[in-house]
Amino acid sequence: MEQSHSERRTALITGITGQDGYYLSQLLLSKGYRVVGLVPPERRASVAKLGDIADRVEIYPVHLTDASGLLAAVEQLRPDEIYNLAAPSFVPSSWDDPLGTLDLVTGTATRLLAAVRQVGLKTRFYQASSSEMFGAVDRSPQDENTPFRPMNPYAAAKVHAHWTMVHHRQRYSLFACSGILYNHESPLRPPNFVTRKVTLTVAAIKLGLRDRLPIGNLEAKRDWGYAGDHVEAMWRMLQTETPEDYVIGTGHLHSVRDLVATAFQCADLDWERYVSVDTALFRPDEHFHLVADPRKAHQNLGWQPTLTFEELLGKMVRKDIERLQSGSVELPR
Repeated sequence: MEQSHSERRTALITGITGQDGYYLSQLLLSKGYRVVGLVPPERRASVAKLGDIADRVEIYPVHLTDASGLLAAVEQLRPDEIYNLAAPSFVPSSWDDPLGTLDLVTGTATRLLAAVRQVGLKTRFYQASSSEMFGAVDRSPQDENTPFRPMNPYAAAKVHAHWTMVHHRQRYSLFACSGILYNHESPLRPPNFVTRKVTLTVAAIKLGLRDRLPIGNLEAKRDWGYAGDHVEAMWRMLQTETPEDYVIGTGHLHSVRDLVATAFQCADLDWERYVSVDTALFRPDEHFHLVADPRKAHQNLGWQPTLTFEELLGKMVRKDIERLQSGSVELPR
């Protein structure tokens, strides 16, 4: 039986049209939530990216830089939970607009936390933090006590937003916490991310639409998890008695070489026949040892990843083959 608005918990999500926004919305809808996305008015049409759940979420048009607009949204919707996922989706692009990145990431967090406090709600607040905040690490794996050493404007903005959230928790006793999330992938990743670039190109090679995959540093390593698993951790953080911050990742490092070999294997192809290394694709701030120690999340939240690295890539390759066959995706030039 459908619950009334007054009985259902309301969740507000910024960044709802991104990968995490989709999986989080799907999870919350399955739990009976009323899900409302805060979306800039001119980007309302982007809700179509939510596909099969687009008509099940509500959209509240508001600019995330508009403090009075966000205050009005919080006052009107009186959310039980807020998930602040707003951020540029691609880390390297933060170098092109450091101030815009700071305002989107830190500004949005600050304005939403201030709105919750001004309205006097008991809203539970989730801040999307990032393993990028650890930056130039001197030890691996990283846990909740590892110092932050951000290496790019995106990471610096995330650190600022993280501490802003901590200050609101400490000074104003708000239920606010953050998930320090490591790389998490899915078939919804845009093709400018290496995982999706690889799976889409593998699918194209399998179908005879491409004959090679140019790739950057094969020795670069990441802790790659599944976005569907990571959003489950976000939700669990807001169901606890005490707000705390958590490192969320698989705890396993895989190299780009592993990524490529596994993706080609999922399509029954030998990767060495198709891959060429292009040094122009190397990232100047490449990290080699960003890997999670997620024991606190395992112990306190009962959270565990459900998909292995191999299963995740298989899921992505199959979906990209299906998309190319149906013509629902175009190959990048």
